[in-house]
Amino acid sequence: MDWLLNLLDPTWWLTILGAFATVGVLAIIFAETGLLLGFFLPGDSLLVAAGIFSSASVAVGMGIEPISLPVLLIGTPLCAVAGAQIGHFLGMKFGRKMFDKPNSRLFKKEHVLRAEEFFEKFGPAKAVVLARFVPIVRTFMNPVAGVLEMSPKRFFMWNVIGGVVWTEGLILLGYFLGSKVDPKQIDRYILPGVFLIVFISLIPIIVEFVKGRRAAKALPTPNGKHHRVNTKQ
Repeated sequence: MDWLLNLLDPTWWLTILGAFATVGVLAIIFAETGLLLGFFLPGDSLLVAAGIFSSASVAVGMGIEPISLPVLLIGTPLCAVAGAQIGHFLGMKFGRKMFDKPNSRLFKKEHVLRAEEFFEKFGPAKAVVLARFVPIVRTFMNPVAGVLEMSPKRFFMWNVIGGVVWTEGLILLGYFLGSKVDPKQIDRYILPGVFLIVFISLIPIIVEFVKGRRAAKALPTPNGKHHRVNTKQ
């Protein structure tokens, strides 16, 4: 179980990568958005942690090499967009055959269904952008968008918007946190800070979900009356 916790811990990744942390962050962001096997990687928390460790004082206090903030701000959106484009291309090329495989430790059909429901609920444009902030969904959304025939031009536009907002936003938030926290006490704040930021990033999706539920309840039934959901079950 320890190895699983390590995989989900962004500080573990950055520490073990050492001098190659910058390249490692770029590779992980690409893999999580472009390869179906990358869904277990800690994309959100890794971006925040990378932003924190781009502060020289924090990095020195943690005993690792500082990560270049300019490289992060340029490289991570490029990797996020490129990975998603590959996923979309594969989805268009292979269709549902891409998901025609038995469940395993690294693949669950329920992940595909979740991404499809997300796509249908929010529509193509919102889904591609909002999925960036939802673990697992952001990995499967790109090929699903291809399977569901979202045009390459439209996908690319919203993919760029979502990739830039996701990567730049979380990195800059992490950098801001790193500049405000005492380096000697960073261990105490980093994980709570990461989880708080990830939760905040989910707020727009929660709001959209609530709005969707309210709209569904307000839909008129064939007899002209508004639909009411029985909550006494």
